[in-house]
Amino acid sequence: MKFFVTLEKFIAQLNLEILSVPGETDKIQITSTEVNRPGLLISGFSENFDPGRIQILGKMEFSYFDSLEHDVKMARINDLFRRNVPAVIITRNMLISSEIVEAAKKHKVPLLRTTEETSTFMAEAISFLNTELAQRVTRHGVLVEVYGEGVLIMGDSGVGKSETAIELVKRGHRLIADDAVEIRRISNKTLIGQSPENIQHFIELRGVGIINIARTYGAGAVKQSQVIDMVIELEHWREDKNYSTTGLNEEYTNILGISVTKSVIPVRPGRNLSIIIETAAIANRQKKMGYNAARELLEKLGIQE
Repeated sequence: MKFFVTLEKFIAQLNLEILSVPGETDKIQITSTEVNRPGLLISGFSENFDPGRIQILGKMEFSYFDSLEHDVKMARINDLFRRNVPAVIITRNMLISSEIVEAAKKHKVPLLRTTEETSTFMAEAISFLNTELAQRVTRHGVLVEVYGEGVLIMGDSGVGKSETAIELVKRGHRLIADDAVEIRRISNKTLIGQSPENIQHFIELRGVGIINIARTYGAGAVKQSQVIDMVIELEHWREDKNYSTTGLNEEYTNILGISVTKSVIPVRPGRNLSIIIETAAIANRQKKMGYNAARELLEKLGIQE
């Protein structure tokens, strides 16, 4: 599935000034996560030029334009705009000639401007586009931030996911999403989870109803998005199943091609799931820092070197 972000959202997020836009910005779609400085194109080399990328013109490009004869300069500018690129953005709040604006209008290409330096703006734009256009999937579960770790709680309906999330919020942790978690792959190693906008900050508690966590516990009890560091699957206790007691052998689950640490926690009366999840989050952070309590214990017992 091909995702897109509207030019309107791109302009608002990056605080861009509109110099010229052909039509409504909410109808113009950006589909590429890449941006480009068209130095080779404006120097006359057009092979492998990708017209799907946003084009950035900075101080270097304008210095090159100034070195050209007027007719050559206008030919190169028109060559850029006629390729139907999603937008051309001027950095450093540089002043431009009316001829560039007219070229943008003629070829119906959005012309925008930012006060940011070129490299800074490019980094911000790529980061935003990587998030907005990322491959994504929606999973049934609850996403919470526990001691800075993004914990995706999954399990069958009625197993206690939302109740556990409420208890974690009361203990000072933060809710990102309940029921539906939208997960985006923003790099080869990173998954970001967030709530669909229409149910953001709401949680369903059986027997009580719908709760607005931000209104009930304050703005500090919620968060817009979170990197997913581990998955915890809650399941009803099965007497015929052997559950891990050491945590020495790690289990993983695959989400959008990325392996995420997974722990299966059996649920039965008397178990304090919120404390167990807090401990699991701390242990996961320790493992990422190179410490494993199970290995240390086995070494002290002389079972493992």
